Amino acid sequence: MSRARSEERSGWLFVLPFAISMMLFFAYAIVRTAYYSFTDFDLFKAPSFVGMSNYTALVSDELFLLALRNTIGFSLIVTTTQTVLALGLAVLVNHAVRARGLIRTVFYLPSIMSSAAMTLIFLWLFQRNGFMTAIVSVVLAYRQHILLFLVGMAALQGALVLNARRSYEGISIFDPFFLLVAAVGALALAASCALAGLLSVFDNNLLISWLNTQRHFLFMPVTLWSVALMNVFTTVPTLMLLFLAGLQSIPSSLYDAAEVDGANAFQRFRHITVPALRPVTFAVVTMGVIGTLQMFDQVAILGDAAPLASRVTLAYYVYENAFPAGASSRIGMASAAALVLGILTIAAVYVQKSVGVNEKGE
Repeated sequence: MSRARSEERSGWLFVLPFAISMMLFFAYAIVRTAYYSFTDFDLFKAPSFVGMSNYTALVSDELFLLALRNTIGFSLIVTTTQTVLALGLAVLVNHAVRARGLIRTVFYLPSIMSSAAMTLIFLWLFQRNGFMTAIVSVVLAYRQHILLFLVGMAALQGALVLNARRSYEGISIFDPFFLLVAAVGALALAASCALAGLLSVFDNNLLISWLNTQRHFLFMPVTLWSVALMNVFTTVPTLMLLFLAGLQSIPSSLYDAAEVDGANAFQRFRHITVPALRPVTFAVVTMGVIGTLQMFDQVAILGDAAPLASRVTLAYYVYENAFPAGASSRIGMASAAALVLGILTIAAVYVQKSVGVNEKGE
């Protein structure tokens, strides 16, 4: 009994520093923010109680509603994309035999770079006459050649596989040797058509506005699509490591048994890999939801490079009300919006846990 009490006291001593920091920097901050959300406060005069006025003003504020829509859309797109890409890269790296360490290092490099530095690099890439515009211009200029290459490769690959299956069983449609032969053949076909002048080339001299625009694509501003691409690029490597750790904890005997039973690669991935990675997937999705709902730094660094309406998120809306340019602070509005953001984050994680994958892998 005394030994159990001693271990319990030791446990509390280890937890105590973290508990104190939680009370000081989280619990006290939440209570203080909740208090300010019911007041009119500008950091200079004493706060005055205004009841639910700040929350009523939020509901009628078009910028807040736009920030709420942008935040939810951004979170759904980025969380889904980065989870799928991280899992795919983890599977790829886990199966790499040669230069596995080098491949992991190359894939992980973007996540250790400064967020501010990456944002500035992407600002350069997304200029009207920048690198991304050049890529789109090339794709549009040679779209007929690219389409011919893809169609030709698919046709050649199908013909090669069907011909091989007449003599041998079990030939995969994604057989790497046939893919290589089909790619070379389709490339030769597209190149010969280009040299013969059978396909025209269009030079549209495009100047695409990626950031300084209020245009929308689907349900989100084009500017936030650009930020989403940057966010995915910088966060996928870290999430890939989590998936990679989960993959390496799966016993190889499960795959061997499934292969003996005749399961193909996709079936092994679906019935072994995905279920075994459910706890890791829960952690990855939860981290993604929290990070994307509270995304601030990349939008803030954009500054005047993009209109406020096309880049505003809930976190940036809180900042804009707390420290508006050339105006007095609206701490009450900022606190109310911050509480809404916190409640939205908790609700999103709870919904993900209830209807998605939970931490127990059930």
